Amino acid sequence: MKYAIIAAGEGSRLAAEGITAPKPLVEVGGEPLIDRLVRIFMQNDADEIVVICNDSTPLVARHLLALQRDGLHGRSVPLRFVVKSTPSSMHSLQEISPYLQGGPFVLTTVDTIFRESEFQAYVEAFSHTRADGLMGVTNYVDDEKPLWVGTSLRSEITGFYDAPMAPVGAVSAGIYGLQPQALSVLDRCVARGESRMRNFQRALIADGLHLLAWPFTKVFDIDHASDIAKAEEGLELGVQ
Repeated sequence: MKYAIIAAGEGSRLAAEGITAPKPLVEVGGEPLIDRLVRIFMQNDADEIVVICNDSTPLVARHLLALQRDGLHGRSVPLRFVVKSTPSSMHSLQEISPYLQGGPFVLTTVDTIFRESEFQAYVEAFSHTRADGLMGVTNYVDDEKPLWVGTSLRSEITGFYDAPMAPVGAVSAGIYGLQPQALSVLDRCVARGESRMRNFQRALIADGLHLLAWPFTKVFDIDHASDIAKAEEGLELGVQ
């Protein structure tokens, strides 16, 4: 399985609140965000991990280079990374898309915090699904601008919305399992001048791809300094 991480954001809100580390290196549960994802992906049979970071935070690029060279906790990491600033997360995905061709992949943003056991079950389900995508969703709403996910009784995704629409009760968890045909949709989105991952997800539905929802309990995004303690307490990180 290939995994991908979008780590190209600047983390401006964290910086404004006194967090000096670049977002990928912010520690949650005593572990840098980027290291946590790499470790979890390695535990879930990663053949390759592809990361994009921006070119304005050289500390992140140096950290990735060290992971590539020295591994993580004594284990070699099949890491490929791209250093480039992009106008949106959709453009970040397109930059690394050449390395995601040819098979299924799981994508997250660097600040997505979830329960490891739930992620393992998710990856197992994705590896056996015949759908074009398996998208993580959660009923725990903690995002400032959540993307609401409409589903059928069979967990088929019917739409993505900026506001809740009955009977929609779940939001995107920022965890995307996709087959490579989704990348053609991505290219068309960028060619039309679109941006933002939520518009890419809408395009997947509009283009007729079959997407299923997979439920997570609590998923946290680290956008503010207060989110660190919230995630540590909510998922008991660093306690187990």
